[in-house]
Amino acid sequence: AFGGVLCAFTLILIGVLAFSIRLFSVIKYESVIHEFDPYFNFRVTQFLSKNGIYEFWNWFDDRTWYPLGRVIGGTVYPGLTLTAGSIWWFVNALNIPLSVETVCVFTAPIFSAIASWATYLLTKEAKGTGAGLMAAAILAMVPSYISRSVAGSYDNEAVAIFALVFTFYLYVKTLNTGSLFYATLNALSYFYMVCSWGGYTFIINLIPMHVLLCIVTGRYSSRLYIAYAPLVILGTLLAALVPVVGFNAVLTSEHFASFLVFIILHVVAFVYYIKGLLTPRLFKMAMTLVITVGLAVCFAVVAILVALVASSPTKGWSGRSLSLLDPTYASKYIPIIASVSEHQPPTWPSYFMDINVLAFLVPAGIISCFLPLSDASSFMVLYLVTAVYFSGVMVSICCTDIM
Repeated sequence: AFGGVLCAFTLILIGVLAFSIRLFSVIKYESVIHEFDPYFNFRVTQFLSKNGIYEFWNWFDDRTWYPLGRVIGGTVYPGLTLTAGSIWWFVNALNIPLSVETVCVFTAPIFSAIASWATYLLTKEAKGTGAGLMAAAILAMVPSYISRSVAGSYDNEAVAIFALVFTFYLYVKTLNTGSLFYATLNALSYFYMVCSWGGYTFIINLIPMHVLLCIVTGRYSSRLYIAYAPLVILGTLLAALVPVVGFNAVLTSEHFASFLVFIILHVVAFVYYIKGLLTPRLFKMAMTLVITVGLAVCFAVVAILVALVASSPTKGWSGRSLSLLDPTYASKYIPIIASVSEHQPPTWPSYFMDINVLAFLVPAGIISCFLPLSDASSFMVLYLVTAVYFSGVMVSICCTDIM
């Protein structure tokens, strides 16, 4: 009981630290919105709070992308705006007279504290309470996250980093427990991430990679099936409800890996089920039949996908995704993306400035994940490897890299 109370008190202190350390811009100067994108998000939130959500979905802003204008509801990720608007509505319902601007300024520091707690939950599931507390404290103070969540930096990352970490926590929690309740919460958390940031494609590709890794290494279990199948079905249906995503949730190449692994998972589950019903001799015959039919179906599906992808000039991938897979793509085909400084590859000093002492703790973290190696810790290793690769391609991802 004393350990639980001490842990809760430590988490409260970490949350207070994460919140207060991001207020220096407000203390030194004043409560203002920084930079261009945050100010645009503030305008959208102001319109939402004044006119309501129905008008927000149908708002044509003639002052954005002038003189063409922009349909806001169908071209923005609404998670940040809806979150801040809901907070503003709630505090005003309690007769706390806060302006929309004040809520927008402090949204990022508030969610930085919540993200620290989500990091504690994720690391606790993989390596225990002590490691969770250390991870939460590091995330609260790491310079890369501070730069994206300082007071007044009202951008998508303000809530998206929390949504990213919390989705991974619920996935690992489902892996450890096999609970359909946590699997449903995982799909809802993924939906919130889709609403918040285009980086949701990292989730829907990383989790299938881990599922495939577990299948290849012989770690298939019913818990793995429960952790992944509801995420693909329910998560994809919910993602398609976001106007800016829509049918891209099933038509673009960024999502094909999840569907392919979903099919493979069901084939493996069917094989394990049949193996429990048949004798070894009959199982061998059934395997021959299943492999033959399965290969024919796979070839047909792959042929259809190849035909669909080949019909697109970019093979179904977005420009940013192609820039991540091929660092030279933007410079050759999309100069406007390559001209943005945060889309350039980072330098080595960027790592030491952005993640500080974490750069030296990475080897210790990898060794810790292998002692012992479990489904949860293998996911953390895969998370680390992919995060390091993508952070080396684009400096903006290096800044938001929380490993």
